Amino acid sequence: MKCPFCAHPDTQVAETRVAEDGQHVRRRRRCPACDKRFTTYERPELALPQVVKKDGRRIDYEAAKLRASFALALRKRPVSTQQIDAAIERIEETLLQLGQREVASQRLGEMVMRELKKIDQVAYIRFASVYRSFQDIDEFKTLVDEVRQ
Repeated sequence: MKCPFCAHPDTQVAETRVAEDGQHVRRRRRCPACDKRFTTYERPELALPQVVKKDGRRIDYEAAKLRASFALALRKRPVSTQQIDAAIERIEETLLQLGQREVASQRLGEMVMRELKKIDQVAYIRFASVYRSFQDIDEFKTLVDEVRQ
């Protein structure tokens, strides 16, 4: 690990701990050249599958796009950031457990709808109405009736 202060190419690990959340390792390092200390965090790099769009294009999975979809559906709804983070984490865990290199965008959309249905029914209907491209009011009414049951 290169020192961020003097760019010395070799630093020493002074202390290693598992972080409080258990998801990454915290290391205190010391540079033998300038004697400064700094902290690094290591977390596993997980390979999430590529998303296959309806037109056949393949794009990298982006958590930011997923978060933006949730934010749009949940706009002005009483849902906490923690609930959104937990939903995204559940989706990502499911994607990793699938063990596939690619996932259809339709399948990802269905996962989002399932999570939104658990969190907020209004957001679920908002997302579904756009995602499923309703053509008439009857399709919308069918969805609302389904949620009411």
